[in-house]
Amino acid sequence: MKQKLRWGIMGCAQIATGSVMPAIAESESGVIQGIASRGPEKSGAVAAEFGVKSAYGSYEELLNDKEIDAVYIPLPNHLHREWVIRAAEAGKHVLCEKPIALSSSEAAEMVDACNKAGVHLAEAYMYRHHPRISEVQALIANGEIGDLRSIRGTFTYNDAADTTNIRFRSDWGGGSLYDIGCYPLSAARLLYGVEPEAVTVHAIFSPEHDNVDMMASGLVEFPGGLSLIFDCGMWAYNRQFLEITGTEGRIEIPMPFNARYEDADFSVHTADGTRLVKATGSNPYVNQVDNFAAAVFGGRPLYKPEDAISNMILLETCLRSAKERVRLPL
Repeated sequence: MKQKLRWGIMGCAQIATGSVMPAIAESESGVIQGIASRGPEKSGAVAAEFGVKSAYGSYEELLNDKEIDAVYIPLPNHLHREWVIRAAEAGKHVLCEKPIALSSSEAAEMVDACNKAGVHLAEAYMYRHHPRISEVQALIANGEIGDLRSIRGTFTYNDAADTTNIRFRSDWGGGSLYDIGCYPLSAARLLYGVEPEAVTVHAIFSPEHDNVDMMASGLVEFPGGLSLIFDCGMWAYNRQFLEITGTEGRIEIPMPFNARYEDADFSVHTADGTRLVKATGSNPYVNQVDNFAAAVFGGRPLYKPEDAISNMILLETCLRSAKERVRLPL
């Protein structure tokens, strides 16, 4: 790809410096043009580390840079709406970290602002850009495990001792559902290809962590009796797993949301036995950057911006179900 998308990084979060900025540098399509923080010292240090041309002490300065085509927003969840809309009004394409907002109404505002400004908006679920996803989808489409029946997904880790973590701020959109439960929830929507009908979720709300959901488990009902059974948590032993069950077999995917190269393989179980599939290894962050650029340069986006609204409808309904301890239709 000869044309380069010039990126501005809005914040120096670990996900930016540890994953996304290296991915832009490695990509065929992008170059990091500028980085901003709430003060020039931090942005200047990161710019020096990555060889970035411009460092800014405010997000406004970055948005005023006419040499920047697109921005990546890794800010805390409660800041996404404001800065996505301001970036759109500045004529910048936007890759925003998941979850895209605090609510579906916020997500709808953001999508509308980007559509009106004629800029591309994408929610940063990097795992969807790993080639393994399309390989699994192809196996399902080919009928290798028969008709789909259920999906089971889990994503947990234990960071409860760090009570200052921004993920434990209720007003900032903290909690396990928004942080990692969103992965199996979005995966089920993707693999079934239809929207859910109802949810029932149970959670642990911790007073010492600002009453965010530290652990949640639930049932998501899809049309035709299909289901997702999931659990997620920030106060449990590290686990990641996705199982897709059909009438004639099942697919087991270890590390479904963080795999890159050597950990991308998955297994297929049928009446003929178990087959290990050597999936195509790849860096999903690089793929995400290149797919975003392809959409900006005139291609068709793999995931429409409106998909982020559907993600938020499901997420906010799950959280409400856990708080009210009731089954809720969507």
